[in-house]
Amino acid sequence: MSQWKQIQQLEIRHLEYVDYLYDDFPMDIRQGLANWIESQDWDTAASDESMAAVMFTNLLSQLERLWSQEHNFLQRHNLKIINQQLQVKYKANPVLMARVISTCLREERRILSSASMQEQGPLEKSLQNSVAFEKQKNMDNKVAVIRSSVQMMDQAVKCIEDMQDDFDFRYKTLQSRDLAERNSEVMKQEVVRLQEMLNLLDFKRKEILTKMNIVIKEIDDMMTSQLQPELLDWKHRQQIASIGGPLLTGLDQLQNWFTLTAQSLFQIKRQLDKLEELVMKVTYESDPIPLQKPQMDEQVKYLIYLLIKSSFVVEKQPCMPTHPQKPLIIKTGVQFTTKVRLLVKLPEVDYQLKVKTTFDKDLPPGRVNRQFFILTNNTKAMDIEDSSNGCLSVEFRHLQLKEKKYINGTKGNEGLLCVTEELHSLSFEACFVVQGLTIDLETCSLPLVVISNVCQLPGGWASVMWYNLLTDEQRNLAFFANPPRATWSQLSEVLSWQFSNFVGRGLNREQLTMLGEKLLGQQASFSDVQVSWSKFSKENIPGKPFSFWMWLESILELIKKHLLPVWNDNCIMGFVSKEMERALLKDREPGTFLLRFSESHLGGITFTWVERGDNGEVKFNSVEPYTKNRLTALPFADIIRNYKVISDGVVPENPLKFLYPDIPKDEAFSRHYNSAPNKAHPYIASTLIPISEIDQTLKRLKTTEERDVDGSDCSNASPTPSSCLSPEPPMTPGEFDMLHQQICFDMMSSP
Repeated sequence: MSQWKQIQQLEIRHLEYVDYLYDDFPMDIRQGLANWIESQDWDTAASDESMAAVMFTNLLSQLERLWSQEHNFLQRHNLKIINQQLQVKYKANPVLMARVISTCLREERRILSSASMQEQGPLEKSLQNSVAFEKQKNMDNKVAVIRSSVQMMDQAVKCIEDMQDDFDFRYKTLQSRDLAERNSEVMKQEVVRLQEMLNLLDFKRKEILTKMNIVIKEIDDMMTSQLQPELLDWKHRQQIASIGGPLLTGLDQLQNWFTLTAQSLFQIKRQLDKLEELVMKVTYESDPIPLQKPQMDEQVKYLIYLLIKSSFVVEKQPCMPTHPQKPLIIKTGVQFTTKVRLLVKLPEVDYQLKVKTTFDKDLPPGRVNRQFFILTNNTKAMDIEDSSNGCLSVEFRHLQLKEKKYINGTKGNEGLLCVTEELHSLSFEACFVVQGLTIDLETCSLPLVVISNVCQLPGGWASVMWYNLLTDEQRNLAFFANPPRATWSQLSEVLSWQFSNFVGRGLNREQLTMLGEKLLGQQASFSDVQVSWSKFSKENIPGKPFSFWMWLESILELIKKHLLPVWNDNCIMGFVSKEMERALLKDREPGTFLLRFSESHLGGITFTWVERGDNGEVKFNSVEPYTKNRLTALPFADIIRNYKVISDGVVPENPLKFLYPDIPKDEAFSRHYNSAPNKAHPYIASTLIPISEIDQTLKRLKTTEERDVDGSDCSNASPTPSSCLSPEPPMTPGEFDMLHQQICFDMMSSP
């Protein structure tokens, strides 16, 4: 079943979240070209311009084919419009389209994984609860009410202006009469009417000022209690999304709130300016406008200042295109991209805003080991044409860092934090001018880790995860001087995100429990147990030459490069202890096997199968772990299919019959077999066969308390000869026959 069909079978609450994904790519195309889209390698295209251009052209061809097969007139019209929109939006930048589709597919997999889990983690629950949606509805209503009140004040000011013009005309007409006429009874009545008009004008002026004061206070309260918290919440969700959490949404909604609020404030400012004009024409003793207007004007300007200042945000955190799923890690000499955005969209704005980037701005001396500067052009104009939704934004696509060198040949201070714990910051500055107001804008990225070698990438990613999991602060560069602890419930959720984000399927409760035992030992309950930063990423696992995180990261890399189809088909149990492995297999049919990741090798996978001796005793056999070197030569599914065991005097056979619990091996793996014949040459096809050899003499000495492949006993039994089956490098059938003949010859010639 295609991924899209699985998505359509989800509950409404999950489908509502899917709806958020398709703001930048039409869902009609996702529906119509579902199979084709899922068959393409969008992840690679997202960092390869030439491949992205080819796939963009292919997408348009597929869309044209879809259009030609569509008989519904309205749908044909819609597809034609979509074709035009895609060309306008992505023709000049097909990599952007590849990134959008890659992100959508990855997030769909995460949603499917989340839906299949028994329960969501605490972080994901907090991001998707009904209270958050209710708050957003309240915010929509509040902004709409304020906007309506400001529009009504516009009408009130216009009414005062008309009333004042009428009074001014009557008053000047009376002044133009001679003295004799002024003393007439008619003129005396006119004076009374003028006084009544002036009294009413005074009342209306006081009334509009009171209304303005109320609306200004409402805007102030709304900005403080609702708008700013929503912005902070979005920034926190951006942190969570950057470490593999739910896809970040809501920035367009924030922009709408910011823009409507700014429009209201600027409109109030114009209304105050209009009242000042009216005072210049007509004023009187105890006129309320000169008394109240200056203070109100200052309030409005200050609110505009705060609003514009906070509307300058980093929309896309710095990220290397070569590692789109690991933002906030920058390698020296490698280009990275980032994007800033202004959440206020006004016709009065001078749109030629120049944004300047600075690395480690205002960083206290001695805080970091190394210092860097931006090698490429660090200034770019913010233009409305750069954004598809009409907002002001600018994307820096070719930034690059270089480390400073000093006269004595050293590279900065020594002896502080290690490279991957050293945090840096990228700052953005611009000058905003509107209606006589000048506002200096400044924002900064989340803390960055700068590496000089790709081998530092796993450690850097651990730092990025730990920081964004445990603090809401946007620029705490001293975080790792005393890093806080994480609870296992927090950490396990983020670890599951790494699997759903990088390899398409998250971890279930049983797998996370095994990881908890691996990291923390046996516990009655893991949820509230605290984990230190050092134990997670720096200290070696007892008896092993690597840390917990390095072990887990190597497994992620192994799955992504060599096991992805098998992993996503749920064939790999993966994280299961040796004790649990044997408990699961002992009552199963002979030949039942399961796949788990090695606990003693970095990036290794092994399989264990159960068999029974002549006397009914249960035996377990585990093969030496397969690592990336072996899996590069032969796909893992083919290893399962062709695996053979040679035992003295016994015809080689494949002992693997059923994938746990009772799935026939070929039923589980056949779709992943690499069975396509090679017709490029006339040679007879050959097959690589993985083989393990069991010495019959040793086998008679073995007991059911076998040694595990990883070298550690699976019981408290005394040491016995190892039953680890070490697979030889894959062989051709000819090599296999030669080996088998040699084994038979050795058996015949031995005494």
